[in-house]
Amino acid sequence: MSLDSVQRQLASHIRNPEKVAGPQGVEPRRLKIYQDLFYKNIENFIANGFPILRSLVDDEAWHAMVRDFMVHHQCHTPYFLEISQEFLLYLQNQRQWQAGYPVFMQELAHYEWVELALDVADEDLANFEGDPQGDLLTALPEVSPLAWSLAYQFPVHQIGVQFQPTQPGEQPTFLVVYRNRDDKVGFMEANSVTARLLELLQSDEAVSGQQVLEQIAQEIQHPEPQQVVAGGLVILQELLSLDIILGTK
Repeated sequence: MSLDSVQRQLASHIRNPEKVAGPQGVEPRRLKIYQDLFYKNIENFIANGFPILRSLVDDEAWHAMVRDFMVHHQCHTPYFLEISQEFLLYLQNQRQWQAGYPVFMQELAHYEWVELALDVADEDLANFEGDPQGDLLTALPEVSPLAWSLAYQFPVHQIGVQFQPTQPGEQPTFLVVYRNRDDKVGFMEANSVTARLLELLQSDEAVSGQQVLEQIAQEIQHPEPQQVVAGGLVILQELLSLDIILGTK
């Protein structure tokens, strides 16, 4: 057997030792060391990346899911820091819901991954070249690249041991997760108007904060557009204070 074949056999055995035999001539005790080392490293990265999800899934179900991930998901990155992203892709594309797992598992995992992704993102807000004191109405507010506007069926930011919803909310949950200039990750509860505001500010057609707010007033058919503009200015100022908006350009 060639070295390449031995390595492939060893890798397959380590991922799935119960169903794939190890290479001939290798002492089982030594194989067990590799099995345990590999599994514990992968499981530890996933558990640390998704601590709330881990706390809500019992040990047997959790380890069965991690093992299934190792057996069936083909990772496309060699970096340990990106294991969480690979696990999220597994949950979204390969993992079918089963009894014993939370119905909100995919959304909660995405929310937890977003926090990690923003924490390790390379962008540096010190490189912002706009005007942090600019007029938020007459100029165009610039949304931070480290601010992600998200919508979920479940209130993922509230989920924990004491609160585990069994069905989606009546209305979507809108959140803005961001990293500020002090490199602290936080979140802001939002609504559909704020989510639409951030979406329009990042569109190619946007030219000013006022124009965006007037468009929103038209979209929701508000009888007093200037009330929308005035209320929107308050929202813009709050977003600016949180570094979700960095200034104007």
